[in-house]
Amino acid sequence: MQRTLLNALIAWKNQPMRKPLLIDGARQTGKTYLLQELFGNTFANILRIDFLENPGYKQAFDGSLSPDELLMNIELLTNQTFNPETDLLILDEIGECERAVTSLKYFAEKAPSYFVAASGSNIGLLNTFPVGKVEQYNLRPLTFQEFIYASNEQALIKAFEAQASTAAVHTKLMEKLTDYFFTGGMPEAVSAWYQYKESSILERVEKVSKIHADLVEGYRRDFGKYSGKVDAGLIEAIFKAVPSQLSAVMDESVKRFKFKYVHERKSRYQELEGGITWLEKCRLVLKNHPIEGYPRSPLAAYRKENMLKLFLMDVGLLHHMLGIHYKEIKQQGYEYKGYIAENFVQQELAALGIDPTYSWNDARAEIEFIVADLEGNIIPIEVKSGQRTRAKSLQSYIEKCNPHKTIKLTGTQGSSVLEQKHLVFPLYYTEHVVKKRGCS
Repeated sequence: MQRTLLNALIAWKNQPMRKPLLIDGARQTGKTYLLQELFGNTFANILRIDFLENPGYKQAFDGSLSPDELLMNIELLTNQTFNPETDLLILDEIGECERAVTSLKYFAEKAPSYFVAASGSNIGLLNTFPVGKVEQYNLRPLTFQEFIYASNEQALIKAFEAQASTAAVHTKLMEKLTDYFFTGGMPEAVSAWYQYKESSILERVEKVSKIHADLVEGYRRDFGKYSGKVDAGLIEAIFKAVPSQLSAVMDESVKRFKFKYVHERKSRYQELEGGITWLEKCRLVLKNHPIEGYPRSPLAAYRKENMLKLFLMDVGLLHHMLGIHYKEIKQQGYEYKGYIAENFVQQELAALGIDPTYSWNDARAEIEFIVADLEGNIIPIEVKSGQRTRAKSLQSYIEKCNPHKTIKLTGTQGSSVLEQKHLVFPLYYTEHVVKKRGCS
């Protein structure tokens, strides 16, 4: 299973001096697999300790945080040797040991030649953080591109990488996209989907659905375990409200998140803010901020914290929480519901580092996403869920804001002319389209 983040990790390894790596991400997004199986294969040896699996490893950090003394303690506790010149040290679930988090500062300052990598699923909740002393990355669920790579269908991978635009390619990629809408990008779900490809479709669906159920239940248990001062019931209420509010819009654009009726006796943003922030820090929800009027760069300067849309971090979990079966997704064909397409695009943008995202609305016109390119130009991205690609919103944006370029993502084959001002692309090329235009 390929992960595109591996390229950044290899570049980190090849530096003569480096800060420790810190991989953040929701539980079960593949952080350990990335570090141990993929990245670890480029080292002579790996020494990995997991603070969640074995809390006893915290003893290594009770005294001095000098890198060499820490390594001596870790070697004693694990009965393994470590060569700083050739080996990789992995501190897994580092959020369970705050002194280990603090130790990253000393590895950066006193042992910059060492290969030290840490990972955690509650990094955003930590009380202390070594600001400026780590090279941090967020690992999201597999993108659609990574889902295609996992298929190991070489002809399809070749066509996808070339952004081929033929009827045959379009049919095949749309089939894969609707498969992805069901499985999502959680590594275990994707692995099961392809592992059981010779089995009946009912068995494949059952395997993936069971994984989704276990993942959601695991997240719910975490609400109580890691909620801290935030009401765990509030966190769960917001988490459950995200899918239900998304599905309420059907084929229209996703609306702002409604705070009323999410939790009894709480109906304002200020009362729900703690729970929303908790879910965002744990990478379980994704934020989108609507911008009104004439959008300018930087978009963050014009956002209002209490005006937001919320998406789930994985479209497969979204379908599971809504109880939508694989057969229903496939029967929709190209006319899948609009909020699914938007959640998908939101995920693809987040994987590119565009987080939070922004949208635009004015009177009755809405544009699902707006992004800034490297020159600060604002590019509207309209997302159309089906084959009906004509809409008044984009035309309204063009008349009022006069953008130098527009992008429309649809369920159609799109346009093969890349030089035109108003670009139309199929949804499955979202990552290619945005990356190629240097958007942020």
